[in-house]
Amino acid sequence: MSQTTPSKNERTLHLHRFWGSWPAHRKIFAIALPMIISNIAAPLLGLVDTAIIGHLPDAIYLSAVALGAMVVSFIFLLAIFLRMTTTGEIARAFGRENLAEQRQVSLHALTFALALGATLIVLTPVLLELAWWLIAPSDELKGFASHYIEIRMWAAPAALINLVVLGVLLGRQQSRHAMLLVIFTNAINVTADVILILGLDMNVAGAAWASVAAEVSTAVLGLWMIRKLLHFKQSWQLQRHYFQRFLGMNRDVFLRSLILQLCMATMTGYAARFGDIYVAVNAVLMQFLMLISLGLDGIAYAVEALVGAAIGRGKRAEVSYWLRLTLLWSCVFALSYSSVFWLAGDQVITLLTDLPEVISTAQRYLPWIYVLPLLGHWSYYFDGVFIGLGYTRAMRDTMAASALLVFAPLWCIAAFGFSKENANHGLWLALSGFLLARGVSQWLYLRLFAKPHTSSTHYSTSKSSSSSS
Repeated sequence: MSQTTPSKNERTLHLHRFWGSWPAHRKIFAIALPMIISNIAAPLLGLVDTAIIGHLPDAIYLSAVALGAMVVSFIFLLAIFLRMTTTGEIARAFGRENLAEQRQVSLHALTFALALGATLIVLTPVLLELAWWLIAPSDELKGFASHYIEIRMWAAPAALINLVVLGVLLGRQQSRHAMLLVIFTNAINVTADVILILGLDMNVAGAAWASVAAEVSTAVLGLWMIRKLLHFKQSWQLQRHYFQRFLGMNRDVFLRSLILQLCMATMTGYAARFGDIYVAVNAVLMQFLMLISLGLDGIAYAVEALVGAAIGRGKRAEVSYWLRLTLLWSCVFALSYSSVFWLAGDQVITLLTDLPEVISTAQRYLPWIYVLPLLGHWSYYFDGVFIGLGYTRAMRDTMAASALLVFAPLWCIAAFGFSKENANHGLWLALSGFLLARGVSQWLYLRLFAKPHTSSTHYSTSKSSSSSS
């Protein structure tokens, strides 16, 4: 009886090693590190607008750009489901080495992005009314900010295409391409800002058109990239049964993201009931959570791509292997963040604000920041796992359960059971409990209901499409 020879991939990864091999860890960071850099670079799109506009003589321009960018970013952030679902679907097709399937997934995702982007353009007046009902700015500020948003929304289809392109590149484990796209976006934005704002004196409109130019240029470059990578050469046909499933997956992740954003918005918005100082304090402290996400999101991207590809190959041992190694790095990042915040939390606060009352009040809440990475990294990690496995409905359900059963009760306790001096501690208790509950509920789902080593339901173009063609 002949002995089965291990594949080259398995020999390289050394699947039997508990702590993994150097090539395996290098593969994780080949995906994670460019995305961490991209996460750091992405906010520069709004930061450059702010920096240039901030040097104009009237402060109303800066306020309008900041407010308009916040509204547009929130709308586009809710569409992150396009990136997440595309990554998972492409990763599993990539694992099966099925180029035809990758092309079909990309086609359906791009079609959905274009349709949704066009819908957002049409709904811009409604979105503006809703935004100003919630924010209630002055009439002058509302006028400038509305003009900024109306211009930016013309790039909605391009912005959503960029999310799909990012998902395709991550699913194919080509995160360096994704990083180059982010750098390209910022380069175009800086150049257009200088020309339109400083050169042509277009003020708020110039900042908006600069961002539009950056989004559209990036979409063109991104489409060219995936056309070359996936060898688009022929005509394709939308498959109704897959499109319905793809819409269902995106609906689930959208609801998950909406619940998450509402819980996060509560941390700043509801704090206004405790006093203006707490709004500023929580806004400063939430920046620590943004810093946490820079690293943990990079690991989550690696989980999505590597686990999804292993699922596509039907390799049970490889799935477990990547789950173990990426969890190790998630824990390392969490411990590192906690240590840095414990050692330098005061210094970070003073970098973010120089207001003495805000600094002294924020320092009282630093213990929550010390433990936040240890409690929250599980939810980042398991989000990556669920995307890789294609468990979008479970993502939605565990998020809803965590919000309803943990965040909402603890929030009510903070609002009605704590004194005004301690109510904000209750909010941070609610957030910490919510992040931990997300990780625990996702872990329980995997233990009780899921079989992560089995291939999830996937799309297949036809029997003949199993080759990479």
